[in-house]
Amino acid sequence: MAEVLLRVENVSKQFGGLRAVDAVTLSILPKRITALIGPNGAGKTTLFSIVSGFLRADEGRVLYNDSDITRLPPYQLARLGIARTFQIVQPFAGLTVRQNIAVGSYLTHPNRADALQTADEVARSVDLGSQLERSASTLTVAGRKRLELGRALATGPKLLLLDEVLAGLNPSEIRDMLPIIRDISNRGVTIVMIEHIMQAVMSLAEYVFVLAEGRVIARGAPADIAADPGVIEAYLGHGAASRMQAAAGHA
Repeated sequence: MAEVLLRVENVSKQFGGLRAVDAVTLSILPKRITALIGPNGAGKTTLFSIVSGFLRADEGRVLYNDSDITRLPPYQLARLGIARTFQIVQPFAGLTVRQNIAVGSYLTHPNRADALQTADEVARSVDLGSQLERSASTLTVAGRKRLELGRALATGPKLLLLDEVLAGLNPSEIRDMLPIIRDISNRGVTIVMIEHIMQAVMSLAEYVFVLAEGRVIARGAPADIAADPGVIEAYLGHGAASRMQAAAGHA
């Protein structure tokens, strides 16, 4: 059996009368891209927040490299190699692109010159190399998405959680972002991505988990998920499922 990098075991989280995450169990294998899909309100971002330490699970546990990390805060998880992006990007508007990314690189490069050099390298990897001196407040939506990705990458993650990094982008911008994500994976970073753009899921992901009403309702290869009647009924609809199946046929 392949080694497991991240294991979520029977994790639940409740907000008042809403059970946002309900006994979720999943395993993430290293050095591949896994997608987490499902309707809005399914519990996907809540699950990310639990894994990354921003929320504490009411029940269950999270294991990373076979160590229990359930109660560790985000800064300790970052030092262990877990980084995430957020749906709503909030760069430090008064800082440049270089300075924003350097905020992440200082985690593993306390020397200023090293941190800035790492920031420059990361900026180039997310196609922001020509905008290093630009104020973050002047970036387009696509630029801010790349900056958010760059800040997470600058921490040197082994596990990268991408929360709708393609949301708000036009088709051309999405096409430009896909090879950047694929290249990160090719460098050995394990990626788990929440995504609603199914063509991107089919293009990038090797394995998919589907959440609905806080529960995992399906798991498997993208082509199998696209043909799953329960997933079609709960989330995809027949049109999106047909497009996913067509994309799988051309993969």
